[in-house]
Amino acid sequence: MDRPWVHPTAHVDETAELGPRTAVWHLAQVRENARLGADCIVGRGAYVGPGVAIGDQVKLQNYALVYEPARLEGQVFIGPAAVLTNDLFPRATDVAGTLKRPADWEALGVVVRQGASVGARAVIIAGVEIGPWALVAAGAVVTRDVPGFALVAGVPARKIGWVGRAGSRLVSDGSDRWRCPETGEQYLQADETLVIVPGSAAH
Repeated sequence: MDRPWVHPTAHVDETAELGPRTAVWHLAQVRENARLGADCIVGRGAYVGPGVAIGDQVKLQNYALVYEPARLEGQVFIGPAAVLTNDLFPRATDVAGTLKRPADWEALGVVVRQGASVGARAVIIAGVEIGPWALVAAGAVVTRDVPGFALVAGVPARKIGWVGRAGSRLVSDGSDRWRCPETGEQYLQADETLVIVPGSAAH
């Protein structure tokens, strides 16, 4: 069965696109023109805003909120009740007291690169980019870009270490070198950038 599956209590707009084997669970909402790739899971009560682009094998856990125009690459994990925001200066009304409409402000989406994870109840501020395979700790408030493979935590979030593709915290393996204790993958650090050492990647 390659067709997507939608629970009867969920609402998926007719203009949204769901990839093969993607599942949308109880009370979730996928808005107009959103695009989800193959093998995604949209958990109970999760929200995907208009025009949001989501890659393959992405998991949105229960009550995760992904506001437009966010972009999530493949293999991203968004934890329960995490929020990807889109407005740096939110107001319900303008100075004249008129209720603001979408045309009255410019939405600024969050970008989450391949394999990155956002923990439960974390908040990602509008316009931030989460680098590939980075890990945002539960409850963090991310106010600036996160480098690839970085482990960030706190309010506001700060880098407290590095993680590998398996999600395990890396251990020092000499000057500017790091190793994943789970897979043996090795990484080389240059300033605030981490790259996999060629030939060390786990298979």
